[in-house]
Amino acid sequence: MIAALDYDFLTQFLLDRSGLSLGASKEYLLEARLLPLAQSFGLNGIPELVLALRRSPPESLSSSVVEAMTTNETSFFRDKTPFDELREQLLPKLIENRRSLRRLRIWSAAASTGQEAYSLAILLREHFPEVNDWHVEIVGTDLSKATLSRAEAGVYTHFEVQRGLPIQMMIKYFQQESGGWRVKEELRKWTRFRTLNLLEPFQHLGSFDVIFCRNVLIYFENDVKKQILDRMAKMLRPDGFLALGAAETVLGVTDTFERIRSCKAALYAPRVAVPA
Repeated sequence: MIAALDYDFLTQFLLDRSGLSLGASKEYLLEARLLPLAQSFGLNGIPELVLALRRSPPESLSSSVVEAMTTNETSFFRDKTPFDELREQLLPKLIENRRSLRRLRIWSAAASTGQEAYSLAILLREHFPEVNDWHVEIVGTDLSKATLSRAEAGVYTHFEVQRGLPIQMMIKYFQQESGGWRVKEELRKWTRFRTLNLLEPFQHLGSFDVIFCRNVLIYFENDVKKQILDRMAKMLRPDGFLALGAAETVLGVTDTFERIRSCKAALYAPRVAVPA
């Protein structure tokens, strides 16, 4: 069992470095994820890991601790409803509005190993062929360099590819090879991945038509959620929209977004300011 002082230090360390609010009674989770990590760095258990973190540790150790605790579950077309409503309700109007610009930018703000970004690319290819010769850019960001390396490689196991993808899409958009299934170039050319901590400035990414920030804010405290959402609102075009996870909401956090009432998923539009 992790000592109380060590637990307090680790939870504060994670809060300061990543915004992750672990809360109470998560000793089992810390031990399961950090004990193997400590041993990989030649440390004999959690107490030695805490001691190393207190003593101005190398960045590789600090980053590895954060990555171990912030790696999230993902799959292709995870939680299908947002993608359905994107296809049926939101993208047709947005694409019509961009017809003269012929440009579309989407941000996957918790990209993990890339399945969400590639799912968005597949959605556009399958249902909106008119954008195939547009300038389409899907930017995937994540705190974890390890997961983003996998996203950039675009190679997935058979188990990973079959989760959320029917066989015809596997064959159409992936090339089978000895190491698994590789995303084809027609999707890869629309995607790029960058390491990013949402606690740090991200306005350099530019403006977006769509922002997916799903299943990450749920781990943050409300003041951090508000700060991130308010900054995202400034980067979202007025007719764009934000997708949050099913268990996430802006209610009671910020008034910069309003729920899209016609959608069942957690989809939001920037709130238009009312002139005084």
